[in-house]
Amino acid sequence: MKFGASMFFTDYSMTPAALARALEERGFDILFAPEHSHIPLSRKTPFVLGAELPKRYYDVMDPFVTLSIAAAVTTTLKLATGVCLIAQRDPIQTAKLVASIDQVSGGRFVFGIGNGWNQDEMENHGTDFAKRHKLARERVEAMKAIWTQDAAEYHGEFVDFGPIATWPKPVQKPHPPILIGGAFPYSARRAVRYGDGWMPQVTNADKLPLTEAIPRFRQMTEEAGRDPAAMTIVMGAQPPDAALIGRYQALDVDIVYPSLPSEKADTILPILDTWVRVMRQVR
Repeated sequence: MKFGASMFFTDYSMTPAALARALEERGFDILFAPEHSHIPLSRKTPFVLGAELPKRYYDVMDPFVTLSIAAAVTTTLKLATGVCLIAQRDPIQTAKLVASIDQVSGGRFVFGIGNGWNQDEMENHGTDFAKRHKLARERVEAMKAIWTQDAAEYHGEFVDFGPIATWPKPVQKPHPPILIGGAFPYSARRAVRYGDGWMPQVTNADKLPLTEAIPRFRQMTEEAGRDPAAMTIVMGAQPPDAALIGRYQALDVDIVYPSLPSEKADTILPILDTWVRVMRQVR
């Protein structure tokens, strides 16, 4: 089992460079950076975790910028979006961002993606909320074409281009791992269809225990003709509970990580040290 951490990087949080160094020094494996381009002051859809939207959601920096800084000061730590809101991003430009950060990091990028919940935010980008899932799938398929073809083209309902030439290509072949985030069962189905792994989430509306979802996801993967063992499972926003983490380990979960507050080092470093003790117990 591998361990990581996630942070909404803001102008008042620990910096990406400082956190990345602290994680690598302590033996952590991966850093996740979430994103929101902005938060509209209207709200057509409730926050999926049920409570009032935290301030860090309004203030978070672009993950490709923060992860590039983290890549520059580390050598082994993997860098992941957690999650990139691809229904709000141009696929050609995003494909270049992914390939570029995979290049500058020496093949350490992991592409965690999600289709989003904030209808107002999406509509500001011109995205039809009701059609976001098909749009996201087409954008993933189009990006895969860009990463793997010298003369890339894609022809779908929402994404249509080609042939085009765009470099660099990613270091990792055929492309960086694509992890799909979201609640069971819909995001799990998307992971099986076009992802390399799944990042399950419990929401206010879907309280299915994550330990129940894991074997069901593996069954779904096998029924679709894919190898369950080849699919990465990532459990985010977890407490430093060695017994719980041990249960995940028994279920062959690949990565576990906490969601850190957007605070400075005097708050964050003791949290990381607590997790180091959990890591030692589990390992």
